[in-house]
Amino acid sequence: MSRDVGRDMGRDPSEYAVDFFADPHDFLRAAGDHLAARAVESTVVLTSVHRHAQELAEGVPRQAAPHEWYAVIRDRSGAVVSVAMRTAPFAPHPAYVLAMPDDAGRALARAVHARGELLDAANGGLPAVEAVMAETARRAGGTVRATEETRLWELGELREPTGVPGTLRPARPDEASVALPFYRSFGTEAAEMAGRPDAHPTLDMDLEMVARRIAEGTVWFWEVDGEVVHLTQGGPAAFGVARIGPVLTPKRHRGRGYASAAVAGVARELRDTGVRVCLFTDRANPTSNRIYAALGFEPVLEGASLVLDL
Repeated sequence: MSRDVGRDMGRDPSEYAVDFFADPHDFLRAAGDHLAARAVESTVVLTSVHRHAQELAEGVPRQAAPHEWYAVIRDRSGAVVSVAMRTAPFAPHPAYVLAMPDDAGRALARAVHARGELLDAANGGLPAVEAVMAETARRAGGTVRATEETRLWELGELREPTGVPGTLRPARPDEASVALPFYRSFGTEAAEMAGRPDAHPTLDMDLEMVARRIAEGTVWFWEVDGEVVHLTQGGPAAFGVARIGPVLTPKRHRGRGYASAAVAGVARELRDTGVRVCLFTDRANPTSNRIYAALGFEPVLEGASLVLDL
C-alpha cells in the first residue's frame, strides 16, 4: 500500500485552486468521493469531520480552533487532487495535510497566507506537508523544524498474542473518571517513550468529553484482578475505517503484554463489524512499531509534524 499521488515535477502552482469551507457538510459534498477512495490515508480528516458534523447535529459545544477550516484543492480541470484541514483547538493549531503534488501544497500555503493567517504548524503525509511548510516559511520567514515523524499502519492478517493475564472490556458509563487520567497523561508519556522532552500536543480532554467517547463505545480497558492497567481507544468508524488510538499503559504496568493484547482485541472487535482498521505510530518509538508489526499491521505511509520557527 502506498500513496496514490507522487511528487509533482514543476507544475505551475497557479494551476491549483483552493476552496475553504467552514461547514463539515459542505466540505464533504465537495470532497467526499475523493476521501472515500482513500479512506485509510484520509482517516484523520474523516474522523474529524465526522465528529464535527455529529456535534453540530447534537448541539454539543466544541473546542474550536482560532482559524478553523477545511480546504479542497482542485486542478485546472476542477478535479479534486487533495484536501487539508485546520481544526486542532490546541497550540500550535496545526493544519492536517493529505498527499498532494508539491505545487498543490505550495498553492495551499499561498492561499492560507492570503487569508492573513500564519500557519504555525502542519501534520500529514510526506512529502506534501514539507511542501506546504517550506512555502509558508518562504512567505512568512523563519525555518521549518520536524517535531515528530509518524507512520500510518493498516491491519492485515491479525495475529493475537496469547498468555497475557487479564481481560479486555469496554469502559462503563460511570468510568469517565477512570479513563480521564490516561488521556491526560498520554501526551507526556508518548513523548517520553519516543525520547523527546516536549509533550505530544493533544486535545485537552475533560470528563464530559471522555463520557461521550465511552457512550460511543470507543473506550476499552485491559483489566487485571479488578485493576484497570491499560486504555485503548478504537473508533468511531468513518467511511468504513476505524482508527485505534490513543493507546496507553502507565509506566508501572509496562512490559507485560497488555498493550499488545488490548490493541489486538480492539482490532478484532472493530474488524468484526466489517470495517478496516488502522493506527499511527511515532517512528521514534521502537516498541510500538515492533508491537504493531507483530500483530499484523502493515505500513501505509510516512508522515511528519512540522513547526515554523520565526
